[in-house]
Amino acid sequence: MTVAIDRATGKRRGDRAPRPGLGQRIKNGYQKHWYAYAMIAPVVVVLGVIVGYPLLRGLYLTLTDANSLNSARTIGVNHIAATYKFIGFDNYKDILFGPTSYDRFWSHFLWTVFWTAACVALHYTIGLGLALMLNQKLRGRTFYRLLLVLPWAVPTFVTVFSWRIMLADSGVLNQILGSLHLPQPQWLEDTFWQRFAAIMVNTWCGVPFMMLSLLGGLQSIDSSLYEAAEMDGASAWQQFRHVTLPGLRSVSSTVVLLGIIWTFNQFAIIFLLFGPTGAPDAQILVTWAYFLGFGQQPRDFAQSAAYGVLLLSILAVFTSFYFRWLKRNDQLAV
Repeated sequence: MTVAIDRATGKRRGDRAPRPGLGQRIKNGYQKHWYAYAMIAPVVVVLGVIVGYPLLRGLYLTLTDANSLNSARTIGVNHIAATYKFIGFDNYKDILFGPTSYDRFWSHFLWTVFWTAACVALHYTIGLGLALMLNQKLRGRTFYRLLLVLPWAVPTFVTVFSWRIMLADSGVLNQILGSLHLPQPQWLEDTFWQRFAAIMVNTWCGVPFMMLSLLGGLQSIDSSLYEAAEMDGASAWQQFRHVTLPGLRSVSSTVVLLGIIWTFNQFAIIFLLFGPTGAPDAQILVTWAYFLGFGQQPRDFAQSAAYGVLLLSILAVFTSFYFRWLKRNDQLAV
């Protein structure tokens, strides 16, 4: 076998050049893309200050026993130094496996999962139904769209306070039920009805976003597919199953994921509907974490931060499995 050798370098022709080191690759990348790095630098700095530092600080606090009694604080002209100490993963052990773990974490976790599943299912089902209706040619369609998007356009605190007034014992909802000789639930006192009311209010607030997103997806489906299906004798249900739903797959997967993340962390509705200390059995994980950190004395900063880390971890794991499931389904569809 004959091997050609370059006389100038003494290397065999066809050999690959050695890969440059990490430092050299970074230097080459900076020289080639310095303008892009300069453009994103302000965003990276702002995100680092607003998101990165609080996240790292929170992670550190989860490994301590920090609370409002041993944290650094200033009273008048006197500054009191922090006295909390490093305790490792004891906060996580206490939350997940401690003697009060069910009452403090697992009961709220189960309710949060049910709350998220019920709300997102209602958001998608009702939103899809309204989107299908508004996608039809009907008189006053623009007016109906504006009317149905109002719950999303109105600020959340205005909507929730309005519902809180209507759900009071002497509110308009109970007055209507009383005039019909029907039972008048204690919407804001009884645990079952508190949870029912929370799901109802969140559904009212979340349906418009789902409706608008799915309506955009419906309008992007080629109408010739429906014409071909109709010529083949497909019924309305078959067209919905084999044309509409597959056409909405990409939009549905995105809005469902966003809905799950938003609902799982939906702080405003629970907090504004029941207050910071009301309805303990209707508190989801994020509002319970707020209660631990700011709604009791002494305020438990370490465990509140640990709840935040657990929430982030749960959503990160769920999102990873969700994307894998979507990818597998796309491969099977192909």
